[in-house]
Amino acid sequence: MTIVITAVREKPRAVSEERACCALYHRSVELVGKRWTGAILLVLMDGPLRFTEVRQLVPDLSDRLLSQRLKELENEGIVERRVLRGAPVRVEYGLTRKGRALEPAVRALKSWAHAWLG
Repeated sequence: MTIVITAVREKPRAVSEERACCALYHRSVELVGKRWTGAILLVLMDGPLRFTEVRQLVPDLSDRLLSQRLKELENEGIVERRVLRGAPVRVEYGLTRKGRALEPAVRALKSWAHAWLG
């Protein structure tokens, strides 16, 4: 007895554009998902911080990388750099309105991590 298996071709399913990964979504995930960026955003959610305070709250983050990420976030309009008056001159970083809009997503990701990765 010989068994013959034939391939059955399925009709391609129509995929809706709503389900497709759009360029804006991809860009946002790449931006927030960059190494250390999510952690920096998370610590800034509770209010503005000076550079050294951010570094203390995000262990293992180098000065060079923190500076680079803060500049990237500032260029995207997510973080605002403020020079404080006085001697010596101090600088603090805080979230802009655009950055604050990320709060629900960042906090949800933190909650998910504690529930599923902890």
